[in-house]
Amino acid sequence: MSTQVNNPLHGKTLEMVLNELVDEYGWEELGQIINVNCFNIDPSIKSSLTFLRKTPWARKKVEDLYVRMVG
Repeated sequence: MSTQVNNPLHGKTLEMVLNELVDEYGWEELGQIINVNCFNIDPSIKSSLTFLRKTPWARKKVEDLYVRMVG
């Protein structure tokens, strides 16, 4: 049996996760939950993905929030 069966991140790209979070919370609330400039100052999917791909701690916060949202 696969260990990914109960992992809500399985098969999701970071872009898919971020889009779902923005749809659910909006940029303003997302920036309050995870206080990073890419969510608070002129936010966009592109700039946020660039930041999250090179910032492991921020990416983990985004992934953890997504898991809580869908869980």
